[in-house]
Amino acid sequence: MTIMQLPTSTASDEKSTASKKTELVLSYEEVEALGRELDELRARIVADLGQSDRDYIYKVIKAQRGFEIAGRGLAYLGWFPPAWIAGVGSLAVSKILDNMEIGHNVMHGQYDWMREPSLNSREFEWDTVCPADQWRHSHNYLHHTFTNIVGEDRDIGYGILRMDRDQQWNPYYLGNLLWASMLMVGFEWGVMLHDLEAENVIQGKRKWTDVKGIVKGMWRKASKQVLKDYIVFPALTGPLFPITVAGNVSANLVRNLWTFSIIFCGHFPSGVQTFTPEECENETKGQWYLRQMLGSANISGSPLFHLMSGNLSHQIEHHLFPDIPANRYPEIAPEVRAICEKHGLPYNTGTFSHQIFSTWKKIAKLSLPNSWTEDDNNFSVKVERERKGVA
Repeated sequence: MTIMQLPTSTASDEKSTASKKTELVLSYEEVEALGRELDELRARIVADLGQSDRDYIYKVIKAQRGFEIAGRGLAYLGWFPPAWIAGVGSLAVSKILDNMEIGHNVMHGQYDWMREPSLNSREFEWDTVCPADQWRHSHNYLHHTFTNIVGEDRDIGYGILRMDRDQQWNPYYLGNLLWASMLMVGFEWGVMLHDLEAENVIQGKRKWTDVKGIVKGMWRKASKQVLKDYIVFPALTGPLFPITVAGNVSANLVRNLWTFSIIFCGHFPSGVQTFTPEECENETKGQWYLRQMLGSANISGSPLFHLMSGNLSHQIEHHLFPDIPANRYPEIAPEVRAICEKHGLPYNTGTFSHQIFSTWKKIAKLSLPNSWTEDDNNFSVKVERERKGVA
C-alpha cells in the first residue's frame, strides 16, 4: 500500500519537533467520501445559479465604474487636499474591485454560464499591467492545478521569496523581508513578471526564444496601462498634471498593498501545508480536494471586507470551487467547515490582523536556515493513496 503523508517530512534538524505534531490518518475511502460530499455541494450551487448572481456582478461593475468616474473627476480638484485624498481613495477602490471581485473572478470562468461577451473568461482584460492571457496561465492553470506543490506551484515564493521550509536555504533569503516588501509595493508588476519566470531566464534555464512572445505581450499591456494612468488622464487635468500623476501612483500603490496582503493571507499563514510532486502523483478528485483544503486559509470579516477582497477571504472555498461565483463563498463556507470538522480536518481561518501577522512572521523565519528556527506546523495527515487490498 502506498502512503502519502501531508505535509512532507521535515529535514533532520527538525526531527526534535516531529513528536509534537498531531497526526490524522485518513483511509482512501474516507477521502473519497469527502470528495463526494464536496462534489454534491458544488453541483447544488451550480444548479442554483441564476438571476441573483447576474444582478450581483452587474451591481459590482456599476459600483466599480462609479468609483472610477468619481476618482478621475476629483483629479480636477487635486489642488484641494481633501479632494485629492478622496480621489485617490475612489480610484483605489475602483482598481481593487476591478482586479479582485471582477477581473480575478471573471477570468476564472465564474460567469461564463451567463453567455455575456463582456464577462467571458477568455476575452476579459483588467485594469493592471499583467496581460490577462498570461495571468490565466500562471494562475488558473499552474497555481490552481499544482496548488502548494513545491517546485511546481510558482506562487510559492513567486520565484523570489522563500515561503516553505522545503525550499533549500541560501544567503539570498536573508533578504526575505526586503524582497517581500518590494513585491508588495510593486505587486502588479510582480504579477506581470510571474509568467516570465525571470529567475530561470537569469539562470539560463529559459532561452529568449521561450519568452519572446511573453515579453511582447507584457510590453503591449504595460505600455497601455502606463500611458493611461501616467500620461493621458494626467494630461487631461492640464496644470494639475504632476498632482494627478501622484494621485494615480498612490491609487495603484493602495491597490498593490491590499491585494498582496489578501493573497498572502490566503496562502501563507501558519498551518497552511505544502506537498511534494511524488505525494500528488495519480491524485483522485478527493485527494485533490484535500490538498486544496490543507493548502489554503481564510480571513474572517464583514460583508464589505469580503467584497473588497474579491471574496478571496474565502480562499479555502475558492480553491475548492474556483469557477463558482465568489459571492456564493460566504454561503457555502459553513458547509465546507462542517465537512472539515466531520473528517477531523483543520479549517484555517482567522482575523485579518492574525493572518497577516502570521504571514509576515513566516516570511521572517524562513529568511533563516531551518536549523535556526522551529516548524510551526503541528498537524499532519496520512492518507492511503490506494484502496485496501490494491498493490
